[in-house]
Amino acid sequence: MSETVSSVPGFTCGLDVTLRLIAGKWKPLILYFLLQQGPIRYGQLKRAVHGVSDKVLIQQLKELEADNVIKRTDYQEIPPRVDYALTPLGRSLAEALEPLCLWGSQNMAQVARIFAERATWCEGKAS
Repeated sequence: MSETVSSVPGFTCGLDVTLRLIAGKWKPLILYFLLQQGPIRYGQLKRAVHGVSDKVLIQQLKELEADNVIKRTDYQEIPPRVDYALTPLGRSLAEALEPLCLWGSQNMAQVARIFAERATWCEGKAS
């Protein structure tokens, strides 16, 4: 008999499970680029995920690897060659995020306007 999510200690629902796996500003983007580009080397991933520091990217990659979402392959070569790829669990998670990406693309202009209005509103309150 399989357990339901609600019977697994520590999780309140399926969304809770998902959000805990992708918690962190950069993890969804990492998953997106791994889904789009397949196995990818660290430098390529760093260039794809604009604005992330090396420290944070390395930390988030280690967390995703520990959670069995990505696989790190070290080819034991000199110079060092390492790449990252999605595990089957990671692929299914990244595919589940695709509708969010589509929604963001379809609503980007409207959300940009909302954020701009909010920034103006927040500046007015600070004065």
